[in-house]
Amino acid sequence: MDACDNYNICGAYGTCNINLVRQSCTCLDTKRFVPRNEKDWNTSNWSGGCIRRTPLDCKKGSEGFIKYPNVKLPDTENTEFNMSMTLEECEAKCLQNCTCMAYANPDISSRGCLLWFNELKDIRVYSEGNGIGGKDIFIRMASPESAAQPAFKRKGPKSPNIKIILLVIFPGVFLIGVISTWLWYARKKRNYVGPLGKGQEEDIHVPFFSFSTIAAATASFSDDNKLGEGGFGPVYKGVLEEGQEIAVKRLSKTSNQGVNEFKNEVICISKLQHRNLVKLLGYSIKEDEKLLIYEYMPNKSLDSIIFESKQSMHLDWTKRFNIIKGIARGLLYLHHDSRLRIIHRDLKAGNILLDRDMNPKISDFGLARSFGGNESQANTQRVAGTYGYMPPEYARDGLFSMKSDVFSFGVLVLEIVSGKKNRGFADPEHYNNLTGHAWSAYNEGRSTELIDANLAGSWDPHEVLRSIKVGLLCVQNIAGDRPNMLYVVRMLDGEGELPQPKQPGFFVGSDLPVANYSLNKHPEPAGSINDLTITQLDAR
Repeated sequence: MDACDNYNICGAYGTCNINLVRQSCTCLDTKRFVPRNEKDWNTSNWSGGCIRRTPLDCKKGSEGFIKYPNVKLPDTENTEFNMSMTLEECEAKCLQNCTCMAYANPDISSRGCLLWFNELKDIRVYSEGNGIGGKDIFIRMASPESAAQPAFKRKGPKSPNIKIILLVIFPGVFLIGVISTWLWYARKKRNYVGPLGKGQEEDIHVPFFSFSTIAAATASFSDDNKLGEGGFGPVYKGVLEEGQEIAVKRLSKTSNQGVNEFKNEVICISKLQHRNLVKLLGYSIKEDEKLLIYEYMPNKSLDSIIFESKQSMHLDWTKRFNIIKGIARGLLYLHHDSRLRIIHRDLKAGNILLDRDMNPKISDFGLARSFGGNESQANTQRVAGTYGYMPPEYARDGLFSMKSDVFSFGVLVLEIVSGKKNRGFADPEHYNNLTGHAWSAYNEGRSTELIDANLAGSWDPHEVLRSIKVGLLCVQNIAGDRPNMLYVVRMLDGEGELPQPKQPGFFVGSDLPVANYSLNKHPEPAGSINDLTITQLDAR
């Protein structure tokens, strides 16, 4: 016997330890129990015992039990036992009684249930290695306490198994995880970025979508969801799982516009943010499948409305003028306000998309070129664009600059005012195209004849005539005579007197100075395709 064998020397929920130097008693679990009287406890008066830090609240019915192993079981004065019950049944019965404070199996080799009521007295926790074995006891705790780990853990015969898990199985699982992660990343890098070119993944600022996600959104690219088709390939409407509507451009395997245009559009437009530029939501690549995912434009493209007599009736002058100014602001951003100067090179009615409020958004940057520093002009051996929107210097010599987009914008202005296409329009007297007809009408003081009949006199004379003059200034034959987009925006806002336009660069009849072009349609994310895009390939 030793001093700790004295009956209830440490009081309720106290435990005696002869190995302690300064005192023999401590609370059963210092994390969950505290001395009832701290002052008496510090003077070695332990008779008051310990109490729970968190009191029980039996009304809530949410208490649990903490297991304390290797314990000398408490005094059994207020106990109840049933030797036919299992340990699980014992726990359930104790929970049903608010005065039940603990339960245990008095004989671990057989069934049996021993329940303690009221405070637990005369407890002792045996230290490991002293040759004396105790029992496991499960003491009732408030729910926050019972969710924690037991204060005392007994090392039994299962310790070697834990060591095996830590030393053998865990490193194996970790190694498998590392290998799987590396393989997944390598596959992702190969499938996602590879086709865009090595070292260019850091230039992409839009999310990647899995092909299966886009296939599900478009009902496996159903014809019912098809919005149109161009040189890039078909365009589909889709709905993502969260309900967002999207427009999906799917690169056709027979498309004349291939990986270069796809890569150019992803890298270029992903860096651009403006209210008058269509937003690229992401892209997808899987083997030969290449997809561009855009925000969906419910009113499709400008050409699907402005050139259709029934549809254009719903496009009054106020909406048309807002569209003109919106396109101008978008080009101003590309030419002057974006980090790099962007020349679109294929601005046309089919590449102007309209949102729910008929706000214009410039789309299709597959042919766009960017410039840094003071660059503003370049030459290409591959002429690509659309008949009726190309400036003479580009169609003839392959020279393009910001003034190339200005020319295309001027054509667009005249088309929006008149409701007629530049290409395909024929002046019955002079066989002029639309720009030629507008120039002749302007010189003869009859510009109002150019106005779309669907406007039916609802237009503002000052705004309409000013727009026609701005359009003619933009399509002047010599690039240096054309205004830049900053000046164009100011002119449309009514600032200052407008200079007199000079003769436009236009084609008369069939005398086209460009020969041997292959014709192919050009794409847009959401809308019908009415114009043709041309591409000229020269040997290097």
